[in-house]
Amino acid sequence: MTSHLAPTPTDAAVSLRGIQHRYGAFTALQDVSFDIARGGMFGLIGHNGAGKSTLFKLMLGLVTPSAGTLHVLGQNAAGAGFRQTRRRIGYLPESFVTYDNLSGREVLHFFADLKRIPRAGCAALLEQVGLTQAASRAVQTYSKGMRQRLGLAQSLLGEPDIIFLDEPTNGLDPQGIADFYAILRTVQGRGATIVITSHILAEIQHRVDQLLIMQGGKVAVQGTLAQLRAGMDTPAALTITATVPLPLQAATRAALAASPVALELEGHGEQLRIRCAGAGKMAVLRQLSGCADDITIQESTLEQVFLGYGGAHARTH
Repeated sequence: MTSHLAPTPTDAAVSLRGIQHRYGAFTALQDVSFDIARGGMFGLIGHNGAGKSTLFKLMLGLVTPSAGTLHVLGQNAAGAGFRQTRRRIGYLPESFVTYDNLSGREVLHFFADLKRIPRAGCAALLEQVGLTQAASRAVQTYSKGMRQRLGLAQSLLGEPDIIFLDEPTNGLDPQGIADFYAILRTVQGRGATIVITSHILAEIQHRVDQLLIMQGGKVAVQGTLAQLRAGMDTPAALTITATVPLPLQAATRAALAASPVALELEGHGEQLRIRCAGAGKMAVLRQLSGCADDITIQESTLEQVFLGYGGAHARTH
């Protein structure tokens, strides 16, 4: 199934076509093709060893693909001119490592100098990530969460057009995670493209605009969370819990049983739990209309979707 949201290569922030990458005899990526829309927040997920880290290295221009073409911000990542494009890219690695004897401010100055951009914007970035009070302290005194916030600040230096974030919320508490994504939405609001890889699927499922699941070095599926849910092979894509008074239960169960929608039905007192595919949701709700006192709909989480595609053959939305 082809996604209506998929951009053409000309207007994509990142475009890969037929990418293969080998480490000796080992093939890390095989025939990988996808686009990342400009200005979106894109989630890249997969099991350990699925090829996510290799993809990041390729998109950052750190390694050259064994075969295929890869363009970032319209430039060939393997071309000689990509050095200039790198200045428009921000990157936060999974473990942000820097010189511990430097202060937070000095670390940002160091990276600003590497990018050949003015140091003047460093103070505002430190304030944005909540490190103004700790700017003069040595990084060795920082907690893991503070280091991650400093890493985020350095990835935002120079207002990059695209930002790659590898497990970016490691060490952050719930408030820190909320603040982190609030900053990303601000950055996205000025037009930047954000690419995130994370194992914490519950954290990103309502925050990313598009998702791509990698499996065994191939693209398993790509699309919005709603599209991925719709394409799941498992029939129980959502659960509807309805509170139905006992006098109405027999008629309600009979109506549900006569419905053409394939469903699983469980009863616990006044609670009826119905599992069905997403396409059958409205038919079930119509059957419950007028007899249920309360209805709760729980759609499949990203983790359930991810596991549902665990055995899928390579395909794209």
